[in-house]
Amino acid sequence: MNLKKDKQKVLGELFDEKRIAGFLVGEAPEGINRDYHLLERAYRSMRVENFATFVQLFQAQGLDLDCPGPDGKTLLARINEHRLGGGYSEILKAAGARS
Repeated sequence: MNLKKDKQKVLGELFDEKRIAGFLVGEAPEGINRDYHLLERAYRSMRVENFATFVQLFQAQGLDLDCPGPDGKTLLARINEHRLGGGYSEILKAAGARS
């Protein structure tokens, strides 16, 4: 039997501001800080340009860039461990995040 994917994977998609703002909605899994969950989900889903807009919206809602993840590290500290996280790291630092 031949199975065909019904969707093409889209890489590098640019989001409009409404779609970016949608990443500010949702609850975190039990035991995970909601602010961290929202930040991490955006980081994993967005291009650098989109993430910069997300961080502005995130801060406008008074959310915490320095909230700890399940391992006690901030998202900035985690991103600094990623080989290709430089642009995201710079956005968080410019917004005032600390590692």
